[in-house]
Amino acid sequence: MMPDVATGEETSRGLLHHVELWVPDLGRAERSWGWLLTRLGAVAYQSWEHGRSWRAGDVYVVVEQSPALTGDRHERRAPGLNHLAFHAGTTQELDALVAEAPAHGWRLLFADRHPFAGGPDHRAAYLEDDDGYEVELVAG
Repeated sequence: MMPDVATGEETSRGLLHHVELWVPDLGRAERSWGWLLTRLGAVAYQSWEHGRSWRAGDVYVVVEQSPALTGDRHERRAPGLNHLAFHAGTTQELDALVAEAPAHGWRLLFADRHPFAGGPDHRAAYLEDDDGYEVELVAG
């Protein structure tokens, strides 16, 4: 929670409520995103015919294979969302996630600069799933 500037009281105003990702294949998304979000501490939250969500605290992430989709692949280098970044825990927890990720549909990006692809003082892993979505997992 953040303190409200005017009142000093804690409020969630202005904080992220949820992220909704439209995916071309719900099964693949459950395999990759479900594994990752669960490993990061989220719990299954909602499930319906075309989607699933996982929640951590007050924030949740949705993957949905909407019938209204107009394409079949996310392109992170096009205008729009490039990636989502998550706190990944300790260096050891980050390393474990990177080691497990390929079995769940993720591949390591910038492998030649890993784990410092974001700079010498920023330990993180950049992963991409089979549908082109990128995550940045930051060790704290």
